[in-house]
Formats: sequence, structure tokens, C-alpha cells
Amino acid sequence: MTNRSPLDLVHRQLGAKMVPFGGWDMPLEYSGTIDEHLACRSGAVMFDVSHLGTVRLSGADAFDVLQSSLTNDLNKIEPGRAQYTHLLDEADGSVLDDIIVWWHPGEDSVFDVMPNASNTDRVTDAIGGTDITATRAVIAVQGPDARELVGGVFAEASAVGRFKVGLCTWNDMPVVVAGTGYTGEPGIEIAVPSDAAPSLWEALAGAGIRPAGLGARDTLRLEAGLPLHGHELGPGITPLQAGLSWVVAFDKPAFRGRQALLDERERGLHRRLRGVTTAGRRPPRTGCAVFAGDAKVGSVTSGNFSPILEHGIALAFVDPAIALGDSVEIDVRGSRLAGTVVKLPFV
Repeated sequence: MTNRSPLDLVHRQLGAKMVPFGGWDMPLEYSGTIDEHLACRSGAVMFDVSHLGTVRLSGADAFDVLQSSLTNDLNKIEPGRAQYTHLLDEADGSVLDDIIVWWHPGEDSVFDVMPNASNTDRVTDAIGGTDITATRAVIAVQGPDARELVGGVFAEASAVGRFKVGLCTWNDMPVVVAGTGYTGEPGIEIAVPSDAAPSLWEALAGAGIRPAGLGARDTLRLEAGLPLHGHELGPGITPLQAGLSWVVAFDKPAFRGRQALLDERERGLHRRLRGVTTAGRRPPRTGCAVFAGDAKVGSVTSGNFSPILEHGIALAFVDPAIALGDSVEIDVRGSRLAGTVVKLPFV
């Protein structure tokens, strides 16, 4: 069965190109991916990200369950904050999912755990909790003008700071807001009850915030050097290989996959994620081989044309000996694109 967002009819009325994604029917684009990408970098756009899961944990043991299951250390934050973290495979330390945890403000321990689209069941199997995905929509407003424009119609939400979590009200309905996003731009994500989602979307559009689809969301996150599960994270890929060791609190006494990561750290990495820029408008693509001279040294996990830089960019797993500034080549259908290994983010 295909899931549909509470905003599905809104997208279709706007003429969005709809595509299947993670078991959902979601908008790929409205006016075009590049146009929407540039609108986010220069102003503000809104994405329907209702396909992301929401698993709610509450009660006296909720903190301990998350602390013993996920890689990051909740002691680093407090109620009213959000944290990026990973759920690992116990056996090999690979990333079953990368997650944002929203810790509600207040005295009671309430956490909204936000898995990727197709991983909600996997996360609930690991941590328990209640899947409330079907009860809400999530609208991500992103861009340098995001907070100012949201403030004109929903001041309470616009005041929620970066990586903070707020409990707000829209049309007398409870809303959870987090100062997070997936674009490299400032912004907020608003979890609103399904019935209230269309009115909020309409109000945001009336404030001058344009709709954007999954196409722009992907090119924006790539420019920002952010990983996508199934590409830079997933089966066989550990946080250490992906350059995300900061997500792993090794000083915690226990979490799923901890020993596997300790073993990998001891023996050394066999590959690591790097950013590569290429000349010209032809983009590298997922799966393309990366060469240093005649030797294949890795492969591209995500590649595309950068609308801001106006040339190709790629994330690739390569031999750990490949360093920043090294020249490489990416094989695209039998022809080689000259590339340079660069520090992330690209933008």
C-alpha cells in the first residue's frame, strides 16, 4: 500500500510531479528542481517531509531506552533540544538508520524519534514507542529568510532556535517545532496535526514561502555534504567510514554496535567518505567508479550538478590514503571526469 501525505491533495492542485519514495507518494518538483534549489538558497521554501517517521517515547524509562540504543549521548542536551544520532546493527556497527531526536520541553520525558521514510518499523522494533506518523504532517521551512517569513504568520514557531524544540499552537491545535533541517540553510520543521496541515501550508504560501520537492531537497543536502540513508549510510557502512564519528559517544558504557565500532577503530578504516568536485556541467552519478591514475580507489555514493557552484559534485567512498587536494577521475559511462578531493561541505 502506498502512503499519502495529509498534503497530497494540495500538491496535486499545485501541479507537483509526484513520485514514489520510501513507500510514499511525494512531490518531486513543482517549478523545477534547480529553480526550487536556488529559491531555498536565496530566500525560503517549504518541503512536505511527512514521509519521515515519528516514533514517540515517553515515561520514566524513555531516556534510558534511547541512551542504550542510539549512538549519541542524550546527556549532552536537555529537554527542549534536538540531537542527530544513529541506530546501529549490533553485529557490524553499520547504520540501520540516522535519526533526529526531538526532546520535548517540560518536566515529563517525551521524545519524538524521527526515522527515515522506510525505516520506521525497524526503529520501533529496536526502541519500542508509539508510531504516530499517520497523525501529523511535517513541513520543513528552509532558507535564509525562513524565520522572518514564518514569523509573519506563526511567530511562536519562528522563535524556536537552531536545534531547539518548542511546543506551539496553530489554530488551537498542538504543534511540535524543531530548529532542524536538511539543506545547510537556517530553518524549522513543523509537526502539525493532519487536519491542520493544509491551513498551515496555505498560510506559509501566503507569506511568500514557495513549495519545493524532493529533487531540490536532495541537491541541497548534497551541496551541504549531508548523508542520505541508502547512499552514504546503510548496510555495511559505519559512522566512522562516513566521517561521522562525532555522532558516536564511545564514553557511554553501552549502545547497540559499540563493540563493532571499537573493533573497526582499532584495526583501521578500509574506506572513508570524501567530497569530490568535477569540472563542467556533466554530473557524476551514484555508482560511478573513482580512479587515481589507473587504480580504482572507490565509487560515488551521490553525485549531481551543483546549481550554486555550476559544476559537478559527488560524495564517494574511497581508499583512506586519498587525501584532500588529491586529483582523481570519475568514470561516467566510459569517459573520465577530472576531479579534486575537497573539504565538505561543498556550499
